[in-house]
Amino acid sequence: MSNERAREVSTPTFPAGVGPAEFEGTPVGVALGRMAEAEPDRVAVVDGTGSATRIELERRSNRLARAYLELGLGTGSLAMIGLPNGIPFIEAVYAVWKLGATPLPVARSLSRPERDALIELAQPAIVAGFDDVAPGPAVVPAAFSPDPGLSDEPLPAAVASCWKAPASGGSTGRPKIVVSTVPGLLERLEPGAFVLDIQPGDVMLTTGPLYHNGPFMTTMLCLLTGGTAIVMPRFDAALALELIARHHVTWMYAVPTMMQRIWRLPEEVRTAHDLSSLRSLMHMAAPCPVWLKRAWIEWIGPDRVHELYGGTEGQAFTIIGGRDWLAHPGSVGRPFGEISVRDQAGAELPAGEVGRVWLRPGPGLAAPYRYIGAEAQRLEDGWECLGDVGYVDEEGYLYLMDRDTDMILVGGANVYPAEIEAALDQHPQVLSSCVIGLPDDDLGSLPHALVQLRGEATNDELRVHLAARLAPYKLPRSFERVAEPLRDDAGKVRRSHVRAERVRQGPGEVSGG
Repeated sequence: MSNERAREVSTPTFPAGVGPAEFEGTPVGVALGRMAEAEPDRVAVVDGTGSATRIELERRSNRLARAYLELGLGTGSLAMIGLPNGIPFIEAVYAVWKLGATPLPVARSLSRPERDALIELAQPAIVAGFDDVAPGPAVVPAAFSPDPGLSDEPLPAAVASCWKAPASGGSTGRPKIVVSTVPGLLERLEPGAFVLDIQPGDVMLTTGPLYHNGPFMTTMLCLLTGGTAIVMPRFDAALALELIARHHVTWMYAVPTMMQRIWRLPEEVRTAHDLSSLRSLMHMAAPCPVWLKRAWIEWIGPDRVHELYGGTEGQAFTIIGGRDWLAHPGSVGRPFGEISVRDQAGAELPAGEVGRVWLRPGPGLAAPYRYIGAEAQRLEDGWECLGDVGYVDEEGYLYLMDRDTDMILVGGANVYPAEIEAALDQHPQVLSSCVIGLPDDDLGSLPHALVQLRGEATNDELRVHLAARLAPYKLPRSFERVAEPLRDDAGKVRRSHVRAERVRQGPGEVSGG
């Protein structure tokens, strides 16, 4: 980079009303340019179609940023990105950052009404990756290619006041947008990589959809700290093991659904690849059954299995390593920030008692996010609740039960679907499961289990399996077979949506036995 060009990009532009004092550091768009200058030919991203070096990623995202600028994207704007997993998604994110704008990643699978509602809510300047968007924002089709006449030289530096704004939708109504209030500065993001054990030069396997906060956050932190991202277009258990061996992967993102699919592979397939390069498997996004966690620890060793619990909002979170977990099986760890377990009236509960889990960064510290389209469950002293239920032991380790909205009340007893699902998934014929509560005139609700099977298993066989692991009142009273996975690529299951569909169908259409 010439001295003149270096001077041109040395003074960032800032969002309206925000001055340099609030944004001291290296803009993330500039960080890519510096890495490209240092090691231009180092591979940055590998996907299902090929690879991109640092200098290729830098030049392509510079040209794409100028195209976005012509379409109206600017500092402080939101850019909706609905591209599939791969190099173009990463290029789009960097292009948005280089203009001081904020990426809003969304699922390509959104229906048009869902997408239109999200656009109305977010008011993005551009929508990338879709061809059939209602009039309003500038549309960038999935196959868009910038004018080759646009410069691929560095742009004047700009800082995004919010480095990400993922959409987080529930099963009903309009989804909310979780806007991080952390600016797009390398120095503000590097501590997060350190906490997650993402080290400079890591080779990361991105197994989940980049529209989801976990894969997005970890992949971009890996790239920003000088690593390489191996991005799977879609998760495949056998391919994941092959990619670890082929690319000498050191850090892997996973959710329990992926861990189970890998574990269910035939042993000769599961053990065929060299996983010695893998330093850290970090799983998150959903509760991990105790049996599955123990199986992985025994397979690859406790020092390589780590778990994170926390919301996209980032008020507080927990991390636990394999050795710590063996001493506290079932725990998700101790907090970074503060965690409090409280009853329905808001009173703090003693160790061992189950209640709602409340989080906050620390006394007097502001939440590191803001919502678009929702209001936080917040107490006056800064505590917020994401809807999880659990307890803390005497040593301060957190144990999660389930979401409070998913809990089933059976004759006055609390039944947690996640516990039943963990037991079901332990059955060798079960690929995935979802448990909901269906109305019952006598007991109020009864557990109903949906199962995706790899082979044959009768209702009686499933009941015998569960009866050895659960109390009688927790056993499903009915079962339903489904052909498709019950969790999405991010490991999430929308129990409220599933329940609403079954209630509308009526009891006559739900299989029993």
